[in-house]
Amino acid sequence: QVQVMESGGGLVQTWGSLRLSCVPSGVVFSINDMGWYRQAAGKQRELVAVISSAGTSNYAESVKGRFTISRDKVKNTVSLQMNSLRPEDTAVYYCNAKGLTISGKEFDSWGQGTQVTVSS
Repeated sequence: QVQVMESGGGLVQTWGSLRLSCVPSGVVFSINDMGWYRQAAGKQRELVAVISSAGTSNYAESVKGRFTISRDKVKNTVSLQMNSLRPEDTAVYYCNAKGLTISGKEFDSWGQGTQVTVSS
């Protein structure tokens, strides 16, 4: 079983910055895509940013130029640097990791989420 642990998040003012980090743990053999999603109150969960094992990243249009996703393949961690935050970025942010366990089974694991609140 693969678990995903998130850290970071919190309360920040508009135009402030926050950094989220995520690390999978358990019987991980390899990790393919790692990404961040968010869910605001009353809305569906949406993709924020994702990065492949090759380092290719994709972002939601709303965060391009403000957020940066990065990955440490040695430590199997993924981070999301969020700059120029806006009140509309307020949401619960979830980390997702996809890959293979040491027994060859695919996994698609989610963290429990971390709250990001941007005050105006």
